[in-house]
Amino acid sequence: MATTLGVLGMMSRKYAHRIPFILKLNHNELLTYPNYADQIMFATVEQAWNLGAIAVGATIYFGSPESSRQIQEVSRAFARAHELGMATILWCYLRNDAFQQGKDYHLAADLTGQANHMGVTIEADIIKQKLPETNNGYGAIAKATGKKYGGTHPKVYDELTSDHPIDLTRYQVLNCYGGRAGLINSGGSSGENDFAQAIRTAVINKRAGGYGLISGRKTFQRPMAEGVKLFHLIQDVYLNPDITIA
Repeated sequence: MATTLGVLGMMSRKYAHRIPFILKLNHNELLTYPNYADQIMFATVEQAWNLGAIAVGATIYFGSPESSRQIQEVSRAFARAHELGMATILWCYLRNDAFQQGKDYHLAADLTGQANHMGVTIEADIIKQKLPETNNGYGAIAKATGKKYGGTHPKVYDELTSDHPIDLTRYQVLNCYGGRAGLINSGGSSGENDFAQAIRTAVINKRAGGYGLISGRKTFQRPMAEGVKLFHLIQDVYLNPDITIA
């Protein structure tokens, strides 16, 4: 179970040795006006250790003005977590208004892949990333702004990927040190066709070489019986030997 310090601290005495706890070290603060995209450290690694967590998690908004500070903060936290024997999970997201160029290039395979690479560089054991829906974010942003942006190569688009969702996701896996750090994809926000969307995401992730799926709002924003049913359907995908690497 991944959540914030207050929740885990309240429940740790009773459940820490019965339910695996993941302490989310940072998260949004949405009282400041105007709101802005930043991740604020609300907890320390030592607090996670003291309440019995097996892992810590953090978010970095790659591409945002605050990303350099976030990278340094999370890198230090992950190093300390590993010293204490805890695993590290990075919510590896993009945030920049320039990534909206007709298409939402926050979901581009090349940009999310680069974010994944930076995430595993600071020793994230597991990368949580949104499922890619497009590609060549570097080219689109450079064309829209008239400025050189990032670093890429034509072979990324001609040889290493295609438009197929499994290939786009596989490129994310490749950027996680060839899958040595596990990729889990997000289930997305809750809406219509949640069950079909979650199963589709799980199949794509597994066939691309990913490690799993976080269903998030699709499960906890619905009645418990429905949420449990969705969990079981997702588990069935990963337990099914007929669904293999593409």
